[in-house]
Formats: sequence, C-alpha cells, structure tokens
Amino acid sequence: MYNILAIFVGGGLGAVLRYLVGVNLVKHFEVNLPLSTFLVNVLGSLIIGFLYFLFIEKTDISPVVKLALTVGFCGGLTTFSTFSLELFEMVGNQQFFQAFAYVILSVTICLIMTAIGAYFAKLI
Repeated sequence: MYNILAIFVGGGLGAVLRYLVGVNLVKHFEVNLPLSTFLVNVLGSLIIGFLYFLFIEKTDISPVVKLALTVGFCGGLTTFSTFSLELFEMVGNQQFFQAFAYVILSVTICLIMTAIGAYFAKLI
C-alpha cells in the first residue's frame, strides 16, 4: 500500500511540475517545436539517470522512496503520450522536417542527459 501511495504522490508532483513548465514556457518562448514537452522529457531523463545510478550505489534508500522518485515523480514529469500526439499532429500538418528534428533531438538529447545524470550520480 505504501508503494502505491508513494507513486501517487510522486506522480502528482511530477505532473504538476510538467504543467507549470508548460504554462511558463508558453509565456516566454515561441518556437516551432513543442518546447515544454521536450524540456520536461530532457529534465526527467537527467533525473532518472542520476537516480538510477544513485540507487545502485546507495542501497540503504527505502524502496518506497525509490518508487516515489522514479516511477512516480519522473513518470509524472515526463510524457511519451504527449510527445507522440505532437508528432502525430506535425505529420498530419505535413511538418515533416519539424517532426523528424523533434524525434532526433528528443531521443538523442534525452539519452545524453540520462548518461550525464548517471555520471553525476557516480561522483557522489
């Protein structure tokens, strides 16, 4: 039961942060790519890379806390479904170059950020 509650709380916090990032980015930037989804996915990749390797080294951290931060918070923060919908809309609007760039940038940068997060966790 604690696991479910931890995921629920962590997921809620991650989802609220994702919403706030989206609301604030729309006010300040106009780009031809979905910047808020890209940013939360990059940030989530950095965090989960860090946490994954931190938890491998620090086995004394509660499994409930691990679930709250990874499955809950990172799962609530990042969003593959929105990423997929935005790509679908780009292709439907014949924005093929933007869709291709979005996929390549998202996958490449998120993978790099996961590796950077892992690197910093190993330093601790």
